[in-house]
Amino acid sequence: TANGQPGTHHIEARVFKDVFPRFKSMQGYHVDRKAGWDCHGLPVELAVERELGFSGKPDIEKYGVEPFNAKCRESVSRHVDAFTELTRRMGYWVNMDEAYWTMNPQYVESVWWGLKQIFDKGLLGEDHRVAPYCPRCGTTLSDHELAQGYQDDRDPSIYVQFPLTSGPLAGQAKLLVWTTTPWTLVSNTAVAVRPDVTYVVARRKPVDAKESGADAATDEVAADLGKVEPGSDLVIAEPLFDAVLGDEWTRTGQSFTGAQMEFWTYQRPYDWVKWPATERRTTDGRTTPADANFVILADYVTTEDGTGLVHQAPAFGADDLVTCRAYGLPMVNPIRPDGTFEADIPMVGGMFFKTADKPLCEDLERRGILWRLEMHWHSYPHCWRCDTPLIYYAQPSWYIRTTRMKQQLIAQNEATTWYPETIKHGRYGDWLENNIDWAVSRTRYWGTPLPLWRNDDDRDDVICIGSLAELSEYAGRDLTGLDPHRPFIDEITFERNGHTYHRVSEVADAWLDSGSMPFAQWGYPHVPGSKEKFLAHFPADFICEAIDQTRGWFYTLMAVGTLVFDQSPYRNVLCLGHILAADGRKMSKHLGNILLPIPLMDKHG
Repeated sequence: TANGQPGTHHIEARVFKDVFPRFKSMQGYHVDRKAGWDCHGLPVELAVERELGFSGKPDIEKYGVEPFNAKCRESVSRHVDAFTELTRRMGYWVNMDEAYWTMNPQYVESVWWGLKQIFDKGLLGEDHRVAPYCPRCGTTLSDHELAQGYQDDRDPSIYVQFPLTSGPLAGQAKLLVWTTTPWTLVSNTAVAVRPDVTYVVARRKPVDAKESGADAATDEVAADLGKVEPGSDLVIAEPLFDAVLGDEWTRTGQSFTGAQMEFWTYQRPYDWVKWPATERRTTDGRTTPADANFVILADYVTTEDGTGLVHQAPAFGADDLVTCRAYGLPMVNPIRPDGTFEADIPMVGGMFFKTADKPLCEDLERRGILWRLEMHWHSYPHCWRCDTPLIYYAQPSWYIRTTRMKQQLIAQNEATTWYPETIKHGRYGDWLENNIDWAVSRTRYWGTPLPLWRNDDDRDDVICIGSLAELSEYAGRDLTGLDPHRPFIDEITFERNGHTYHRVSEVADAWLDSGSMPFAQWGYPHVPGSKEKFLAHFPADFICEAIDQTRGWFYTLMAVGTLVFDQSPYRNVLCLGHILAADGRKMSKHLGNILLPIPLMDKHG
């Protein structure tokens, strides 16, 4: 990407990218050296935002999408000369004169064509899911982007008491619930338990008067020490009793399976967000109060940590959303797209979601609901480009259903040679085994627009367009010379069977551009002669990048190639390490810790 200065780390990558093709050339092979530029995506947008002094999407909308994208286009070509100078200085053999640019219309049309193949196979669709979301950038991130932005944060880990209001323990006991996201308690909708786990009732042991130092002669004091406050018993999973409660607590003898606890109602910690009252009938014919919170069953609940009772906030947890949907529970979401609480929420209104942890914990403690608080360091996902903490956030997004191709991807990996070989079944193999669907849409501006036109009267009626020529047929006018970017493409509508179709507003994940490179670099299949060029170069014998691209370019290349052509676009992979800066972090344009390469070469050769 040429929207920043080249760094010394580019020398390392280019040396390895050059030495093997150079060796094959010296053996007499013809090795094409086509250069290419990544042009789209959040990195470019954020750089332009900084230049313009913008703080987010509202500023871009006010400025105008057309002039903003024009600035992005100018930005990506700004440092081409610097990369050209580096190329010559280090003797890197590459054809810069015929480089592909991912922002060129013929490249965009090729990406459209590839996406249409995926759409026609039933592997592209819209879904309302919980996905990692950057409140600063205002868009979802794909799972491979998520993997690049983890940082160590210190956050609260809390145990909270939810008083039971129905069932055999109503008014006598409280559910002991564990969470590491106190801010989600405002949205508590249910508590999940595992149906086959045994849950026990715990009671604090009476304090012995002698051990307490109280005067045993004072009968009243001694009696008070032995009293058990009504409703102070706790419900916890039996396997976690000792780890969480310790020696100060004892079992009362009462126990229940998770299945027996289904539909027990409880008092949620906050009732600031109201939801529609809907009476629900239980499996044995009972009904739950219309606006009550109750216990639900979920097989993903574990007894490895926590308490075995899992707080449910379906707007902020993928498992929570699926489980609560099955019970007909609402999705309670008081968080705005900028990551702050709605202004009318008491105590935390207008506050950033993670900042709200502190006042909420203090409030829970004041009210006697907080049972225990511990601070812990853990790895938390941040936006890999702007460093903002991410939020798992429920919203509609377009997904490529890579999970349906999991076995094919694994088979392609088996046919690939990796250096070092540990990556094959380690870092990369694990990634494929735990594959999730690719969130491919971005609610942004500078990117390949999704070629999806939707019926204004039927959201499920969507047409995927594979080229400007095809769009011309639908629109009834020649659009082959149109700039396919926003906002120009947004203005194209067409009529069909008495209905009007508008393009969906999102652009594609820039990694889709990268993953489409093997065919899009030639303008395949629309540009004359592109088919022959593509077939002569596919699959590639050799690819080389740093190790972080196992979950970036290596993955998206294999995913797109397998989805569109049933074959990975590369046979051999060389994985590089990273050059580190003085602080131990990798050198990166994004982090601004690069060493300029030309002065180094002028000094050292």
